Amino acid sequence: MDDMTALIERIPTPDGTLIVVADAADRVLGAGWSADAAVVVDRIHPSLRPASWVEAETAGGAAARAYYGGDLAALDVVEVRQRGTALQEAGWAALRRITPGEPLSYGEFAAALGAPSAVRAAASICAKNAPALFVPCHRVLRADGSLGGFAWGVDVKRALLERERAPRGAA
Repeated sequence: MDDMTALIERIPTPDGTLIVVADAADRVLGAGWSADAAVVVDRIHPSLRPASWVEAETAGGAAARAYYGGDLAALDVVEVRQRGTALQEAGWAALRRITPGEPLSYGEFAAALGAPSAVRAAASICAKNAPALFVPCHRVLRADGSLGGFAWGVDVKRALLERERAPRGAA
């Protein structure tokens, strides 16, 4: 397998089929709830986007199954790979530090990036996040606590947040 061939794993979840796209080193490049792998692949930065893919088991797939089984920390150890501006990369790293069950507002997320007035930039960081679930942009909400948008649908975002609010061990 060359560097431009990805590993694709399809995981059935209560929220629909989760597609995990990983590179040759098994780092998650993209993830999303879709029946169509191309939709997930298209969200990956063009310089990292694979030209082809093969069905395979991935570390991300194993972590996603553990997450849906109630181990919310399973996602934390999965390596991800994204490419963007320095602010985007800092934002994606910050998203991984948001504790499950303790979502932030876009304003709080912007403040965590050291740019409290950059709420629109914070929202853009979330919107351009390719490895959803592993870089948990679903944990960022509007200032009034409403869900806001999510690339994979507000129903999936709501379900993820509800799952993360549930007592540990409950799925």
